[in-house]
Amino acid sequence: MSDSNMLKIGDFAQLAGTNLRTLRYYEELGLLSPASRSAGGFRYYRESEVHRVQMIRDLQELGLQLENIRSLIQARQESETREQFLARVKQALEEQSRMLSERQRALEEQQAKILSALTKLNECSTCAFEPCRTANHCNPCSNSGQALPAPLSALYH
Repeated sequence: MSDSNMLKIGDFAQLAGTNLRTLRYYEELGLLSPASRSAGGFRYYRESEVHRVQMIRDLQELGLQLENIRSLIQARQESETREQFLARVKQALEEQSRMLSERQRALEEQQAKILSALTKLNECSTCAFEPCRTANHCNPCSNSGQALPAPLSALYH
């Protein structure tokens, strides 16, 4: 592939939605490698490498450390058989799926807490008591005797 079919690092960074510093850091860590370099040392990337950068960011957002990401997406090793390579790719995708499921459960739990707080807040609209710093009529609730849901309690202090 000629350099004219590839992207210079600046264009690649823009396409990938990142910056030069991050790309160089990923290269230093072994997460990403330029497809080629010019005689002057300029890095060139294939447009398809954008997917790798996106996967790295997605895995980071899920809480995976860069070292672990590297082991999941490392380049195919010469000594690997096709079956070993496919097994490693499957493991990487299954790990990403597991992490997404965990994150989804955590988000659903947070959503339930917010909905509980909104329900209680609707009850507060008909209450005669007003929250104030000197007389806490709201936590526990003067009407129900129940503690406020955590997201609401955090705002009623």
